[in-house]
Order: sequence, then C-alpha cells, then structure tokens
Amino acid sequence: MTTAEKLFQHIKRQVGKAIGDFGLIEEGDRIAVGISGGKDSYTLFHILEALKKKAPVTFELIAINIDSGFPGYQKELIENYLQQQNFNYVMAKTDSYRVIEEKLRPGSSYCAFCARLRRGALYVQATKHHCNKIALGHHLDDFIETLLLNQFYSGTLAAMSAKYLANNGKHIVIRPLVYVEETKIQKFSCLQKFPIAHCVCPVVGQGDQKRQQMKQLVKQLARDIPEIRNSMISAIGNVQHHYLLDQKLTTAGRTVK
Repeated sequence: MTTAEKLFQHIKRQVGKAIGDFGLIEEGDRIAVGISGGKDSYTLFHILEALKKKAPVTFELIAINIDSGFPGYQKELIENYLQQQNFNYVMAKTDSYRVIEEKLRPGSSYCAFCARLRRGALYVQATKHHCNKIALGHHLDDFIETLLLNQFYSGTLAAMSAKYLANNGKHIVIRPLVYVEETKIQKFSCLQKFPIAHCVCPVVGQGDQKRQQMKQLVKQLARDIPEIRNSMISAIGNVQHHYLLDQKLTTAGRTVK
C-alpha cells in the first residue's frame, strides 16, 4: 500500500468514526458539500464519495461552489477538476463582492460579512437542489483553534459543533473532518495534486491573524505534548459542567450536575 493509500484509509476511518459518533449521515440524505477549491473541501468530498460506495445507508452528494465574484477567482480550475472526476456539482455565481464593497460598515469585519453572504448563498443552493444537509470542511485544528480564540478573545467556552441545525431552520450542517488533523489533509492534498484555487479576497491575510496565533500556539505546545490536539478535541466533548463558573447552572449556591 502506497503512502497516499495509507493516508486515504486513515482519513476515511476518522471520518467514518465522526459519522458514527455524531450521527452525521442517515438513510436518504442528500448532502450539499461546500467546495471552495481548497485542500479541506476537496479532501472532504473525495472521502465522502468513497464512503458512499460501501456505506450501510444510501445517500447522495452534490458539490456546490459559491463564486463570490472576487476578481481573479479561479472557478474554471475547480469546475474542470470536478468534471474530470465525474462528480455531481453546481457552480453558483453571486454578487457578494459588490454587496460587500457597497454595504460594509466602517469598522465591521470584512471576513465575517463575506462568510455570512457565502453561507447564505450555500443555503439557497442547498434548498434549490433539494439537499437536507450541508457538509463543511472544518477539521480538527479548526475546532481547537476556535476554542482557544473564544477563550482568549471572547471570554466564552465554546468551539464548533460537528452537527447542528442551520440558522434557516431547514438544513442540518455537518463537519465530518472533526477528527482529522490539518497536517494529514495537507499531505493528502499534495499527494493527490488537488488544483488549489487560492483566495483572492482583497484583505486576505489580515482577517485571520488571531487564528494564526492560535495555530502557532498549538504547534509549539505539541512539541512537548504530542497528543495535545486529540486531548483538546476530546475535551470539547467531555464538558464537566459542575466544575465551571456558569451561573445559569447554579441554584441556591449549589451547582446543578
């Protein structure tokens, strides 16, 4: 078995475990997989396609790419690859770039506004193509970096959820890569030679500085604590409420267990 095959099997097992642990995929699901042209979304779609062939339940996949209209976006690169792989896909053009340029309020987050527009467009396409679930490519490192960001900058103990009801109340959003480390995805992406469509956002590199700090922090800690990522992702799902300072969980001076 080649290195690429071993890595593929490893990622597939981790995704399969996440699906089982959180009940991410069920009989009859039609899943819209967000495809940005990056390593995470390509990997996710490939793994789900492989699992679909041998899964004990029947489900459908459709890759959905949201083109926000940024000048220079390499949508043709993505579409050509999806065609070559014979994947079921949709390329959806939006005018998000124009909306952001016209409507963004001074001091507001460019990235957050863009993300909301892209997510809304993805919901629209999922509805249009009769999908009941939406799969996103967030991986293990995204989960723990978000946990740290919320602790350090927002004063909240929160990360991401592997499965939740979307704000529109219509779709279930799932994150099957929750157990997969970013380094594994990066290596797999390189071995597969995915045609990466790089971000052409005008503020790229500015909005994620805090996240990059968290990424470097985890990387530094991992030198002394090799299993820190697995430990932290386990901690997110092993919350001991009675050892926290949430006043909503206390009554009459006693912690509710």
